[in-house]
Amino acid sequence: MKLAIIAGPPSAGKTALVKQIVSKLHNQIRIAFLKIDVVKAYEDIELEAEFGILTKKIYSGDLCPDHAGVMVLGDAIEWAFANNTDLFIVESAGLCLRCSPYLNQGLGIIVLSSISGIHAPEKMGAMVSLADVAVVTKIDLVSQAEREVLIQKIREIHPQVTLLETNALQGTSLQRLYDLIRNSQDISQDNLCLKGNPPLGTCTICVGKKEIGWRNHFGVVKKLDGNIADCLYRGE
Repeated sequence: MKLAIIAGPPSAGKTALVKQIVSKLHNQIRIAFLKIDVVKAYEDIELEAEFGILTKKIYSGDLCPDHAGVMVLGDAIEWAFANNTDLFIVESAGLCLRCSPYLNQGLGIIVLSSISGIHAPEKMGAMVSLADVAVVTKIDLVSQAEREVLIQKIREIHPQVTLLETNALQGTSLQRLYDLIRNSQDISQDNLCLKGNPPLGTCTICVGKKEIGWRNHFGVVKKLDGNIADCLYRGE
């Protein structure tokens, strides 16, 4: 089974890209799809109705969606294997810019909107720097100069990434992506793990403490007047 994990910020065009991939490949291989979101999602319903593929979704609710993704991905991969899936596509919620949902096997695909601003890739950390493929969408809505600057920013952060530009609603210039997916290595259920390290520390915010101000919290805390590396640890 091949695995493609598709990440990116909200409204970047992740679902449009998924639809293009499924539309191109569903008559050739057996595809399963998992959508991870916070409160509501309809992508699974739409894909099942239009293409007849296997789908599932999970809502993270009060959990960080990337945390929820890590929790359920083991069971989800077992489900896909059990249903003789050839390609398992996972679409993340894309809300946490400190985490990376990619695994040490399969393809990690970051979707970036060209209208999100030229500095957007610098703000997304491991979601960009650990991706195998970067797909820049909505290229028909910006000038050539803006596109080139955005591409350069992505390359500065991740020189080895495979870069593609598309209007995902039309599916232009995606043949290379289809080939990358077809030619990617099958995954094994043994030794699956996250490709990058998640943020360290469990804090009192994570367990539901509502008071504001670092003095009211334990674990990894941060002060207003510190720089980006100035985090303190309070507690035993």
